[in-house]
Amino acid sequence: MVKQKEYFELQMDSLRVLGKWAADCAERVLSIYEEVNNNDPRPRDAINGIRIFSKGGKRLAKLRVLALDAYRAALETKDLAASAAAQAASLAAASAYTHPLVDVKQTKHILGPAAYAALAIEIKNNNDPVFSKDETRWAIGHAPKEICEILLKMPNRTEGKSRIDKIMYDLDVGLRKKY
Repeated sequence: MVKQKEYFELQMDSLRVLGKWAADCAERVLSIYEEVNNNDPRPRDAINGIRIFSKGGKRLAKLRVLALDAYRAALETKDLAASAAAQAASLAAASAYTHPLVDVKQTKHILGPAAYAALAIEIKNNNDPVFSKDETRWAIGHAPKEICEILLKMPNRTEGKSRIDKIMYDLDVGLRKKY
């Protein structure tokens, strides 16, 4: 028997709040990407695109293109910290397309920008997890209530095995406890 997908209500205004927070998280590490790839505007363009949406712009197909372009930038750079920073920008732009689906995979749209920003900082600082924990605390501290409310409608993440899964887990736990 196939399990029915379960959905919840998700307002465009909530996606705009999410987009602003996601852009704020990703922008904190944009310089890591640009130090190594100073002639590549794709991650910055993705952040600018989600900022336009978060300020009331339409959710156009161009935003998906910007997200995919930043993702390609993440794949193309040879620097791991820069790659994580570009991935944060990509996921920030993609946050506008978070589905109101009760599925743990959808939590990546919410947590991804902050988690990849934290990972970028950790890698940049000799893989020291103290730096990602500080960034995770910043992201939780700056998350508006709407972000936590969306997350609470989705299943909890498990810790996972990869470093990014562990960071997403820490963000998930912290945001769920915030309000």
